[in-house]
Amino acid sequence: MESGPLISIGLPISLFIIMIGIGMTLTARDFHQVTVKPAGLILGSAAQILLMPLLAFALAWALQLSPAMAVGLVIVAACPGGTTSNLFTLLARGNVALSIVLTVSASMITIMTLPVFTNYALSLYYGTQQDIVLPFGKTVLMLSLIVLLPVAIGMLIKAVQPTLAARAENVVSIFGGLVLALLVAGIIYGIRDRFLELLVQAGPAAIALNLLGVAVGLLSCKLAGLGKREGLAVATELGIKNGTLGLMVTLTLLKSSEMSVPSAIYGVIMFPIGFLLVMYGRRIVVNAEKTNTDAPLPAGETNRP
Repeated sequence: MESGPLISIGLPISLFIIMIGIGMTLTARDFHQVTVKPAGLILGSAAQILLMPLLAFALAWALQLSPAMAVGLVIVAACPGGTTSNLFTLLARGNVALSIVLTVSASMITIMTLPVFTNYALSLYYGTQQDIVLPFGKTVLMLSLIVLLPVAIGMLIKAVQPTLAARAENVVSIFGGLVLALLVAGIIYGIRDRFLELLVQAGPAAIALNLLGVAVGLLSCKLAGLGKREGLAVATELGIKNGTLGLMVTLTLLKSSEMSVPSAIYGVIMFPIGFLLVMYGRRIVVNAEKTNTDAPLPAGETNRP
């Protein structure tokens, strides 16, 4: 289940290009809005860091998972959203700035929370603990290179060449969709010999965790009075996980291929569910924009360009 060149080399380069394109859709004002109205950031971070692992413990109990499957499910649930969640948010027409801020903040906090939840799961299901320390410097460098730096480059291009940035948006969406399709194919090919076996073992729990994350994101934002674009961003962050981090913890730190199964399966099933969320997001955002456009103006007011 080790990552091949497509994932280890091609994916980071592709994501760098994609994040430049995403940056070309953003302005400093977008991030200002996230910090001035931090409800989405607070809600999304709390759900990502605390609620998702708790849901994993509940699913492990409800589905009577084996100790290895239970620990693996908790690990992937405790992982932050990956950089591909920012792309899915863009495709779904969600709040991309909120998605990026959630990715970065959750990734930083996860350095402390992921070992805590993992050690608790090991103690609960195995009666033992193992020390896990995520490499802080490497994580910060990875996020800076794959998220912050290309987004900053894209925002600079938008500021200097706004016309070019506007034309590039559709190209980025098409390129991003192709990259994600290739990534799904690459993951399935990498575990092709045991794919069906692993799917039976971890599939139901991984699918349930993914759907619960998406539902929690959409419903919690709606109850909090946030907009549809914010709800899509939070739902995508909770549903599209950094499965690579989960594989690193299980394969490299815990040295358990069995515990890595939930991360591997989740890494496959989250993409088709993500594409369904994209279709749903495009429909509700377009309908909301059409409703706002068609809404009658108060007496005495007229439409102005």
